[in-house]
Amino acid sequence: MSIFRNYKLWLALVVLGVAVSGQIAIGKRSEPSSSEPSSKYFDAGRLIDDVRFLASDELEGRSPERPSIAKARDHVAKRMREVGIEPERQEFKFMPRRGKEELTGVNFIGRIEGRSKEKAGKYIVITAHYDHVGIQNGQIYNGADDNASGTAALFAIASYFKKNRPEHSLIFVALDAEEMGLQGARHFVANLPVAKDAILLNVNMDMLSRSEKGELYAAGTYHYPQFKPALEAVQKKARVKLLLGHDRPELGRDDWTFQSDHGAFHREKIPFIYFGVEDHPDYHRPTDDFEKIDQAFYIKAVETVVESLRALDKS
Repeated sequence: MSIFRNYKLWLALVVLGVAVSGQIAIGKRSEPSSSEPSSKYFDAGRLIDDVRFLASDELEGRSPERPSIAKARDHVAKRMREVGIEPERQEFKFMPRRGKEELTGVNFIGRIEGRSKEKAGKYIVITAHYDHVGIQNGQIYNGADDNASGTAALFAIASYFKKNRPEHSLIFVALDAEEMGLQGARHFVANLPVAKDAILLNVNMDMLSRSEKGELYAAGTYHYPQFKPALEAVQKKARVKLLLGHDRPELGRDDWTFQSDHGAFHREKIPFIYFGVEDHPDYHRPTDDFEKIDQAFYIKAVETVVESLRALDKS
């Protein structure tokens, strides 16, 4: 998730300053599950394993500025192949906000063809960024929630739809360099693999794996109300509390319309629905670690995205 969403949370932490007994509460670690994770839609154990690997110290925070980003890219390509979608590499050059050296980013694109003769020519583009902010001041920012969670969900969702073909065609994109200004999304939108008017919408996932209130937001229906009925139907049966919002201009920094990769689609008038959770104390901090994710909530959240995609596909 883009750094701008962190402003209110940072300000709140500054105001809190000193906590009781000189300690600062920065989030409650979730207890390990007593049973193996499961889902009726995908391999939940593999979902969790993907987050664990992507958020490991070995990957050094998945920054395009570090050589270790190659390990993340290898994993993304491997997992896309394993779930049955051959990844196409889309390389691009960009200048970071700070720095003088041009960097190379890599998006990975895979497809599942729709089964409906009437709808297969229309596409739903499903995205998640796999990069994070790397190492800062000697500390690794592992980015478990932001956005190893969305990247792992991309693989799980692709595995489901590979076995249960949708009516529309799906394009799955693991995007690079979101944290450096939505660079991967901007390049993808400028170099679409299909005609722009063939894209029904973008479904973006960024931060799915923890919520003390059990809440998952779907943003975008303020701009694109045609998708609201499908999501409202999912709300009634979702295993998490699915809320619509965070997409109105008057909300200021709480308006998430441009706060992640879906913003690049919206600027080009491509509709979007964004799934994500509220900010938490570990957002864009070196404490956003695998141990902090709520595995039970996360699995249910990804299931809710699957159910939402099914509803949107049929609408």
